[in-house]
Amino acid sequence: MIVLGSTGSIGKNALSLAGEYGLGITALACASNYKLLNSQIKDFAPKLVFIKDKKLVKNIKHSRVFCGDIKEFLRVCASECDSSKTTLINALVGFGGLVPSKLAQELGFNLALANKESLVAGGAFLDTTKITPIDSEHFGLKFLLFSKLAEPKRLIITASGGAVVDIKSPKKIASLSRKKALKHPNWNMGAKITIDSASMANKLFEVLEAYHLYGIKNIDALIERTSKVHAIVSFDDGSSTAHISLPDMRLAIAHALSLAGNSRIPSQTKQVLPDFDFLGAKFTFERISLKKYPIFSLKNEVLKKPKSGVIINAANDVMVARFLAGKCAFGDIAKNILKIYEKYNNIDISSFEDVLEADLMIRKVLK
Repeated sequence: MIVLGSTGSIGKNALSLAGEYGLGITALACASNYKLLNSQIKDFAPKLVFIKDKKLVKNIKHSRVFCGDIKEFLRVCASECDSSKTTLINALVGFGGLVPSKLAQELGFNLALANKESLVAGGAFLDTTKITPIDSEHFGLKFLLFSKLAEPKRLIITASGGAVVDIKSPKKIASLSRKKALKHPNWNMGAKITIDSASMANKLFEVLEAYHLYGIKNIDALIERTSKVHAIVSFDDGSSTAHISLPDMRLAIAHALSLAGNSRIPSQTKQVLPDFDFLGAKFTFERISLKKYPIFSLKNEVLKKPKSGVIINAANDVMVARFLAGKCAFGDIAKNILKIYEKYNNIDISSFEDVLEADLMIRKVLK
């Protein structure tokens, strides 16, 4: 397999599984963590490696190092392996993961996707029927949708509520410090996605991802604080099923590798996580408060206009970076996203190139 974003949490878990099951690694790619990349090179001996930062190439202990343009790297990867039998895990962070997803499909790789922006911004221009999601919520939905006994009527994904779940005052949330916003109650993730969890932008994006993956617009999200109920599907006969497991991404990754055509990890029969202990388990579900999480008020809008996801994504990228740099208040993230969406949600997005242009335009507007 090929791992884009090998030094992040998804990439590290994927490589852990690769080591456990003896999977061959064709290529690794990361942004700048060359020390961890060198360690991974030593452990997995990939044919090719990529690092985004050109200044760090000299630090990479490998004879074939690519940098800068990841498109050339992917084309070389495709020329040196059978892409139809190779799983490409895209765990890159941010909008920069979209073009690699598009190119990976054009080159014939089995795309296992952990990059949210690929679907949020460009889902209308990807072959979503050939994407295996690496996300606990979307993996849970796919697991449940295999049922053929009844037709799905409604999809529900869950949210922990992030760092603000126990804060009742919207005013206190709006002035939340960087330190407190980065304290996720259940998951250990990167700064960007942790802030997105606190603002509920992450769940808004996951709703849109679910639409692109499964073609169902009746989608909602509820707060379930333990992160152990990942998804629920309600069927037309009145029954509902839930996907429950410990909060560990290894399960979704193991299934993604198997479902993408890699038969060496029989995740449907091989135990990946410990059995869930239902004794003493308590699950409660709460509506997402739009006063606490104003970004989520756009849910119905984006389901009506899925292509507008690129507008919200670009605005969110800029505002989260600004917040993390100490240049704006936490409440300014939602405030500016809502303003941008109101002004630009009707722009025409008819092609993949339009997606790239819209992204650039929104970033320039917010500079």
